[in-house]
Amino acid sequence: MQAFTIHQGIVATMDRANVDTDQIIPKQFLKRIERSGFGQFLFFDWRFNDDGSDNPSFELNQPAASGASILVTRRNFGSGSSREHAVWALEDFGFRCVLAPSFADIFYNNCFKNGVLPIALDESVIDDLFARASHEGYQLTVDLESQTISDESGLSVAFEVDGFRRHCLLNGLDDIALTLQHESKITDFEQVNGKVAAS
Repeated sequence: MQAFTIHQGIVATMDRANVDTDQIIPKQFLKRIERSGFGQFLFFDWRFNDDGSDNPSFELNQPAASGASILVTRRNFGSGSSREHAVWALEDFGFRCVLAPSFADIFYNNCFKNGVLPIALDESVIDDLFARASHEGYQLTVDLESQTISDESGLSVAFEVDGFRRHCLLNGLDDIALTLQHESKITDFEQVNGKVAAS
């Protein structure tokens, strides 16, 4: 998993509440067995017209969203089913951070397990970010080490992240990497129990 320390990126805004995982990654794309390649299907039903062409009215198809790696959106982002593919799609598309007033619990947890930083902020802060991001090329710097969000116009916002989750993201540790930190103990345990089983 890619570590997250300090990230500066272009901001894309999605002025929609209750965006669910069925819209983030529709069910027909869940058959893929790889964890990569889902970005092309992100928000598929919103991004594309029935003929496969880009939907010009969709937020992420706007020129201002080109190359964006930080998504600012509304409350209860990631609701619906528990599919981890939703985070895979966001990450594969290029998003490293999602800012919203609130998140669905399972989606929120899945973000941390896949190198995406979800940050819950007050509605008033989100409103301010929407206003600031109204011009093309707006960028934010998200510093997980100091737990601050800033821009070049004097914005400075503090945010809270659980200490364990912060540690894992800063060090790029997913569940497998966390387990492998105890590899020597696991090996010792297997050797001891293997001998007992053989006797």
